[in-house]
Amino acid sequence: MTFALMAWDKDGALDVRMENRPDHLAYLESTGVVQKAGPFLDAKGQPCGSLIVLDVPDMAAAQAWADNDPYAKAGLFRDVQITAWKQVMGA
Repeated sequence: MTFALMAWDKDGALDVRMENRPDHLAYLESTGVVQKAGPFLDAKGQPCGSLIVLDVPDMAAAQAWADNDPYAKAGLFRDVQITAWKQVMGA
């Protein structure tokens, strides 16, 4: 099943994002369940959150993936939402 994970950074946490970016990117690659990923950008073009599309068996697996993300473990996010995802256009 496919899920969209949307996470918004805490205010003023760009340094936390940048410090943990290498571990976050390695986690995305190593788990083998990420279909698409990218940051949300603020008005200045700086990362302020993330959208990650996961292919996992169920919501519990999506939540477990989110909980183990190095960004989450570092306390980067002020809010995380996970919802079922259905891509309707493009690849």
